[in-house]
Amino acid sequence: MMLEKLREEVLEANLELVRRGLVIFTFGNASGMAREERLCVIKPSGVPYDRMKPADMVVTDLDGRIVEGSLRPSSDLDTHVALYRAFPDIGGVVHTHSRHATAWAQAGREIPCFGTTHADYFHGPIPVSAPLTAEEIGAGYEANTGVAIIRRLGATRPLDCPAMLVHGHAPFTWGKDVAGAAYNAVIVEELAAMALETIAINPDAQPISLAQRDKHFFRKHGPTATYGQAK
Repeated sequence: MMLEKLREEVLEANLELVRRGLVIFTFGNASGMAREERLCVIKPSGVPYDRMKPADMVVTDLDGRIVEGSLRPSSDLDTHVALYRAFPDIGGVVHTHSRHATAWAQAGREIPCFGTTHADYFHGPIPVSAPLTAEEIGAGYEANTGVAIIRRLGATRPLDCPAMLVHGHAPFTWGKDVAGAAYNAVIVEELAAMALETIAINPDAQPISLAQRDKHFFRKHGPTATYGQAK
């Protein structure tokens, strides 16, 4: 069986989404990327999480063609591989329909950087992609979802903004590996819930200053980071 360790990591990331309450039933999916082999390992479509095994994970190439596996891959596969092709630094992608982050996506609103908790993880708001056209939905919907994410991210480094709210849909997150992508999915849901409560308390709340945002972001990210222990 190919990529046994990555299969186990992808299964574990999918199960972490369940443990954290980010998916119900068979919603959501996580995948991991084997860069050297140029292969993706992704959750199968519609299989209950409590019945999945590492052997059930599906291996595909970066064009979405099945390389190994007897089950159909997640219906969002084409979005995952589009992100892997566009962002060489990422090694994992996660998609959920977590309640609060999905509400922001359905509202078509980015999540503002209201405080330092947000700034610890994102160098600015969590963006929302542009709506897909009828033509984009009708032909290559999942691939065009990936295109919309890539287009909206623009020149921003993907690991500086490891999430996107897909307009009218739900969040996608990514990371250096699949565990990191799942971690970011948890963070996005928490930030979405906190932002919603912030607006409920004060509808006129404004994002924190750029100085405070930068202070918190760069002490955890980049070459000047000071958070944690020296490696």
